[in-house]
Amino acid sequence: MASKERPYVLFVAEIIYSEISKIKKNNNFTNIDAIDNFIGSEIYKKISSGKFHDEWFEKLKKDDFIDRNTKKKIPNETLRLLKVQKDMMIKQLIQFPDLYYAKSHFPLEISQRAFDHIWRMCESYELWCKESKQENLIFLRIID
Repeated sequence: MASKERPYVLFVAEIIYSEISKIKKNNNFTNIDAIDNFIGSEIYKKISSGKFHDEWFEKLKKDDFIDRNTKKKIPNETLRLLKVQKDMMIKQLIQFPDLYYAKSHFPLEISQRAFDHIWRMCESYELWCKESKQENLIFLRIID
């Protein structure tokens, strides 16, 4: 892969990955515990409610959909993909307070779905890091 420029659809994955990496490092957690602690965090709530993408779209709109780094116009297809991503995040990361574990201590299906989605986001980010030869950005080692 020649370009190290991160695709827009990985922007939210990078933020999730970064936050989970911090949680893991600061608490000496496993990946699973770090993701569990990420779920319910303020950034998780912002992403799962759609507010994260809404604020991002407003910022892009203010810049006339011109990327601040590359100074290029963001393609309409990319913007459509980001809107699909927002809808998917809302559906996959749906929140129900205090319903994470049943009495059996197994995650409820809806919580497991959120966990699995976060895990896949982290995998996607690591795969991109590996393909773009930026392995120094890989901290969780989920794809190993």
